[in-house]
Amino acid sequence: MLETGAPRKAKTEPPGIAVSDLTDDLLEPIVRILRLLDRPEDIPVLAPAIEREILWRLINGEQGAMVRQLGVADSRMTQIGRAIRWVRDHYAETLRIEDLASVAGMSLTSFHRHFVGVTSLSPLQFQKQIRLQEARSRLLSSLQDVAAVGYSVGYDSPSHT
Repeated sequence: MLETGAPRKAKTEPPGIAVSDLTDDLLEPIVRILRLLDRPEDIPVLAPAIEREILWRLINGEQGAMVRQLGVADSRMTQIGRAIRWVRDHYAETLRIEDLASVAGMSLTSFHRHFVGVTSLSPLQFQKQIRLQEARSRLLSSLQDVAAVGYSVGYDSPSHT
């Protein structure tokens, strides 16, 4: 993005997640980079150029505005990303939305609107999903009972688990 000049400004805030058809322009370099697995000696020389082509196709494709937001240091996506990382790192702690908004460097209203826009969940719903994923993982990989796992991922009483 730096080498191509200033990033193009989106007319509207891009969504947090989107789906579009895979174009031949993007499929071809993806296939080429996968074929390098059969020739590991070619990877150090050819992979960087193919990766660069893939990134170019992504930032100039249908979802380019959203992809470009990932590379801009002060974008809303980057700010929400900081809050998401905080929740993932502190999922067992009590969540205060004011603290998350501060981590993101946003006002409460703006933070909530953008968080929902990126994740399709409120911050509390997002934390609950992270807790449930972690609990599921712990239940499958340990001999702890449900109550112990619930407490370990931040639930204070068995009725929450």
